[in-house]
Amino acid sequence: MLTEVLEHFGLARDLLPAGYFETDHHRQLAKEVCAAIMVGRLIAVSGVVGSGKTMLLRRLQEDLAREGKVLVSKSLSVDKDRTTIPTLITALFHDLSPDKEPKIPTQGEKRERELQQLVRRGRKPVALFVDEAHDLHGKTLVGLKRLMEVVADGGGMLSVVLVGHPKLRNDLRRPTMEEVGHRSAIFEFDGMAGHQLAYIRWVLGKCAAEGTAINDMIDPAAVELLANRLKTPLQIEQYLALAFEEAFRIGERPVSVPVIEAVLSRHLEDLEPRLTRHGYTLRSLVEQFSAKPAEIRQFLRGELSGAKAQELSERMRAAGLPV
Repeated sequence: MLTEVLEHFGLARDLLPAGYFETDHHRQLAKEVCAAIMVGRLIAVSGVVGSGKTMLLRRLQEDLAREGKVLVSKSLSVDKDRTTIPTLITALFHDLSPDKEPKIPTQGEKRERELQQLVRRGRKPVALFVDEAHDLHGKTLVGLKRLMEVVADGGGMLSVVLVGHPKLRNDLRRPTMEEVGHRSAIFEFDGMAGHQLAYIRWVLGKCAAEGTAINDMIDPAAVELLANRLKTPLQIEQYLALAFEEAFRIGERPVSVPVIEAVLSRHLEDLEPRLTRHGYTLRSLVEQFSAKPAEIRQFLRGELSGAKAQELSERMRAAGLPV
């Protein structure tokens, strides 16, 4: 938001990022994931876009590093659909090696043997974190299971924590992924579900200037409307900012219900944005359901009719998609 908008409403800083908002669900999920890490599991944490997975991931990594019982490694590769097992092994070498620029063998057999030695020398379990894992290729997921076995054969323990959209969970539960999926501990992250009102008041309180009351910035009824219509921190931060900007434009303070109604998207819960929040793009839908791009586009717009539309709906529901 512009500085003048912040000043108009008594905000000391922008809404994003406000910090780490924690609920009982966050604490219990972190406890379960840490327990799975300590016994060497392949772990998947899934949640919709903007639910706070990355913040949870960082907090988990910080807590593990501070406790010192586990060596933490992170995959920094951005292009996850091109990420391979050698890429992830490179991440392990960089994070576990005492050398600033570790020499990583290019020959597979030697590379894996040196990785075994590296993990064994660390004398602690290793947790490899992979964000945006819903984009990983199926072969890479299978390879991770084998990589964990290789480390175990060398006397070490490697856990892999995959974090991604609900597509990750659904992919691991597909019959063709039984080899990996049945060996995975899968957790669903609901973010702040049921705590939207508390989150809005928390984020406004964190960002308000000293002496500014929340009711001076936004009407309580407007806060209630946002809490009822929105589900994730990302959505709340986005629409709060839009509401403040619109109210500033028309010279209003506090933000009212009509302003909230004016900025809220009418298409927020349409099928396409809903599927996108779950990690499904046009390309992934075409590939998974063996459909033509034109058919998927028509289906998303509600223009595909007849047997094909019914067939796609049934197959998507069976695969766990929110249609």
